Amino acid sequence: MASLAKLTSLSTQTLSLLLERQRLQNLNATSLHTPQIAKNLEQLRSGILEMEERDGPSEASRLLRSQHERMRGMLGPEADAAGVQRCEELRPLVTDAAASSSSSPVPSSPVAPSAAPAFTAAPRNSDYAPYTDDPEAGYTSEDMLLQQRQIMDVQDVHLDELSRSITRQRDISLQINDELDVHTGLLEGLDHDLDRTDSRLTQARRKLDRVARGAKENGSTVMIALLILVLLILIIVFKT
Repeated sequence: MASLAKLTSLSTQTLSLLLERQRLQNLNATSLHTPQIAKNLEQLRSGILEMEERDGPSEASRLLRSQHERMRGMLGPEADAAGVQRCEELRPLVTDAAASSSSSPVPSSPVAPSAAPAFTAAPRNSDYAPYTDDPEAGYTSEDMLLQQRQIMDVQDVHLDELSRSITRQRDISLQINDELDVHTGLLEGLDHDLDRTDSRLTQARRKLDRVARGAKENGSTVMIALLILVLLILIIVFKT
């Protein structure tokens, strides 16, 4: 079921494709989205007809018909080649009064068909300016100069903010560098103290090793000397 929101969205999408098609024509491109545009126009036409048969003609449907004719005119001769029908060619809608009179059993004289609602003529391709990618189109030299000055002012503000940010980062980096220098000095002092302590421990270990070797080699001699000393003490004690 075609709704007004869906038809409006389809119309907007088709118009975007037509503008892109004009841009590609200026660039001499090969892909112009013509099949998709023709398909969208046919869907839009069918949706308008379905909505009018369901809800009757309205201002919204009239605007959609006008938009359909405008976009068909933008498509140019390729619209006829692609088989895109015009909204004016649709069969006239039967009003509720005519429908009620036709369903009545009382015979009546033939009624002339009501005139189809008037629509604006399809615009010619010359009514639309071609799409262009030139940013300077439609601007005078004074406008361009004013726009460039505004852009430069905005860039100056951004550059000032960037400069302040870089200055803050530089100050923080210098502080971090000072902290690293202090910690490097402390680590070097600690490393020097560890080296000195290690050398002292090595010397003490060597002395202990010499004492241990000396005690192991002279142990028997010391024992004999102690036994002789004890014997002399006993002799002196018993003689007295």
